[in-house]
Amino acid sequence: MGMFSSILEKQIQIMLSFQMLSQCSHTGSWCEANLSCLNEEGKSVDWFIMYKLPKYKKREVGSGVDYLYLDSSKLNWRLSRYMVNTSEGAMGRTLNQFYHGYESTHLAYMLYNDAPPVLKYQSNYGHAKGALLFDHSQGFWISHSIPHFPPFPEKGFGFPSTGKLFGQIVLCTTYSYIQFQKISQQLAYINPHAYNCSVPAIFHADMEMMVQICTGKTPTVVPRRKLEELETVHGEIFLSFAKSHNYVDDIYTGWIAQTLWTDLLVESWQREAHKLPSNCSLPYHVNNIKRIRLLENVIFSSYEDHSKWCVSLEYRGQWTCLGDLNRESSQAFRGGGLLCAQNPVIYKAFRQAVDWYETC
Repeated sequence: MGMFSSILEKQIQIMLSFQMLSQCSHTGSWCEANLSCLNEEGKSVDWFIMYKLPKYKKREVGSGVDYLYLDSSKLNWRLSRYMVNTSEGAMGRTLNQFYHGYESTHLAYMLYNDAPPVLKYQSNYGHAKGALLFDHSQGFWISHSIPHFPPFPEKGFGFPSTGKLFGQIVLCTTYSYIQFQKISQQLAYINPHAYNCSVPAIFHADMEMMVQICTGKTPTVVPRRKLEELETVHGEIFLSFAKSHNYVDDIYTGWIAQTLWTDLLVESWQREAHKLPSNCSLPYHVNNIKRIRLLENVIFSSYEDHSKWCVSLEYRGQWTCLGDLNRESSQAFRGGGLLCAQNPVIYKAFRQAVDWYETC
């Protein structure tokens, strides 16, 4: 009878554990066993992409906080019913896992931005913006183009007014713990300005580079750039291109296009005095996107867009990359990177957004 009672107790404990995990995956609060990107319903997803639209008075969706949403369950962009500055959207739900749990000693995290909240612009770091949160099981990595974001942990989730004017891009990917060991190495090349981070002692052996970054050191990296394959929890492959400031070249022309063996169409914010023209000098060419059309009535110029992304010119290539760097002469001297996937859903969404590009 005692043995039966013991077995029954264990079964009940297991059942309750599964119930807790299930409940946890449907909330915005932190759950150590299930840290991941969360969709607009608060459910775990392998990846999602948000395209925040520029602020424009004459456009129906021109408030500066409207955004389009895409994940692996969607075939096309969908205009979100939420605003980017609310906690109900995918980014708010995902980051609230951090804001509700950042004090835990079982979590490691990093907020980085060369234009951090409150503090001055940091040009001596990589031109990179993002956030990552993980435990010994898994976590998420957000790469984005929004200055002064996200807020410090004690402030809670919010969206800066400075992020409303231009278009912005957000990529969230969910990885197992072992992938974050690779990401730690990639961040060493990017050399991000980490304005808030925590790497408890239980992570030090595996996250040496992240520890250095969090303590204000600049890790030494050899060679000058690194390509790493990252696999999400559901098996999606992203190629991480990360360059240091010592790799002085346009990352799109000199490295990504030639590595992926594809001509690229590149969307990035280019200031007149520093912009790089389309380049056809190497075997695989790079062309600047000049106008974007995301919905039938949502058309805007590249100058209105602070996003950084590129797609294969030819549809057979199917490559899409999202990340940190603009095609500007000054950013050839900055660290930064992009994540690239050969995913037909992502490719279709971005390739069809190209309304006009500049040839060589």
